[in-house]
Amino acid sequence: MASYLTGSEAFTRENQTSAHTNAAQQTPWADKYRGATVEDLDPPPALSVSPNDPISAALMAAYERDYTHLTVISATKRSLLGYLSIPRLKELIQNGTVKEADPVSAAMQRFNRKRGIYQVITMETPLEELEQFFESQTGANGDHREKQQFAVVTDAGRKFVLGVATKADLEEFVKRRP
Repeated sequence: MASYLTGSEAFTRENQTSAHTNAAQQTPWADKYRGATVEDLDPPPALSVSPNDPISAALMAAYERDYTHLTVISATKRSLLGYLSIPRLKELIQNGTVKEADPVSAAMQRFNRKRGIYQVITMETPLEELEQFFESQTGANGDHREKQQFAVVTDAGRKFVLGVATKADLEEFVKRRP
């Protein structure tokens, strides 16, 4: 025996189905992070070096704190210029491209300020958004970019570097959380 629905019953059932589908799509992140923010990662304070510092001093500071990325800031203006990836730096030293006596500026990755669009990551940024930042290959301006391995955590006005969050920090957070 066939069953027929009224128009309002069909509309209600259709909306329930689509709402259930949307909830199912959000479930992996919702279950994984449960409303947590970057602050919940408890990122260690950023360790910044100057472009004029010797590479050996930057390496020593990174080893002492077990950091994989250091921010590079201007010695005079304290503005964020770029970063130093320790794994990449080790490769450059091994290949002979740079020496430990060279200044950090010889090995640092500079931020491209000409693009003008920068995705701000603050302590209040939801972890879902941070994961999307790491996984996405599209920048804030829609341009193609490589997947990111770390994020510089700043205040909302981008005046102060508060810390660095890595993809590994995010993975460790998920493992720690019951």
